[in-house]
Amino acid sequence: MYREHTVGVVIPAYNEEGFIGDVIRAMPEYVDRIFVIDDCSTDDTWTEILEAARQDADRDFEDEPTRATDRLHSDGGRSLLSERATVHEPVGRVVPVEHRENLGAGGAIKTGYLAAHTDGADITVTVDGDGQMDLSQMTRLLDPIVEDEADYAKGNRLLNGEYRAEMPQFRLVGNWMLTVLTKIASGYWKTMDPQNGYTAISLEALEAVSLEELYEYYGYCNELLIRLNARGMRVADVAMPAQYGDEESSIEYSDYVPKVSGMLLQGFLWRLKTKYLVTNFNPLALFYYLGAGSVGVGLLAGLRSLYTRLKGETPLLERGLSSLLVVLVGCCSLLHAMFLDMRENEELETQLEE
Repeated sequence: MYREHTVGVVIPAYNEEGFIGDVIRAMPEYVDRIFVIDDCSTDDTWTEILEAARQDADRDFEDEPTRATDRLHSDGGRSLLSERATVHEPVGRVVPVEHRENLGAGGAIKTGYLAAHTDGADITVTVDGDGQMDLSQMTRLLDPIVEDEADYAKGNRLLNGEYRAEMPQFRLVGNWMLTVLTKIASGYWKTMDPQNGYTAISLEALEAVSLEELYEYYGYCNELLIRLNARGMRVADVAMPAQYGDEESSIEYSDYVPKVSGMLLQGFLWRLKTKYLVTNFNPLALFYYLGAGSVGVGLLAGLRSLYTRLKGETPLLERGLSSLLVVLVGCCSLLHAMFLDMRENEELETQLEE
């Protein structure tokens, strides 16, 4: 227990042999539950999980971790958690969970969230199974939630120049691109490094985001921000170092880019509808729609004008200027909508550099 709050940690694991055991053994003493999700690994990850769990159970804790009420095995196999995974009996504070089929990193996080929510953890932390996260920094994610300054806290490797310099260049470029797109889609305009998997979420926020409907592909963390914003949840962006070792990314970018881009667009439209049209009307949604429509119409008209000009059928200048004017009006409308969106959400964000 940390400052009178029970803490559950979710660790997704797929072929993390050689890493996952060290992560479990290094878990801070104040953590009450450790949900380790084996996503149908093909190596000895599962064996290493069980061995590390037994070693953790044998630790001599200065203060015995508080155990949350165990409700994980009381649903008779009727819940979504039971349908997608086998939840084994706890080994000490470690709850080993086996997926019935490979669901990817986002699917493993979702399973872990379902388990932590069922178990009643006040705060649920996510930690990668490859040892990239500095577990001594976990309290910096917990404190904003414990002190009621945030409902969700996440690590940010871009906020601090020293931490940013530690990130490989190819990751840095991709991260900046996703950061810009996620700012627009989520409405959290100060938040950066949306792909950071080191996070903490309150029980209230976990219940607000409709767990069973969470997106499960690699963009799950981006989509979660969209859901949090639509429900008015506060987010803390915490400067955090990353540790890069021998782990290898399994992301296939030819598949990743179109899927995540489509998800962000769909999530953005859903957020506008849910937050600004259905629950509380705000004209900024109309400025977004008007701007996007004007830009689209202007570009199509401009292309048509160019095509007909090449055929010698119409003057380029007259229609070209009209198309340009429509595009400019659309851009102004979009910028105005972004400004209003930024003002609407500024009180929902905080950045912690120290």
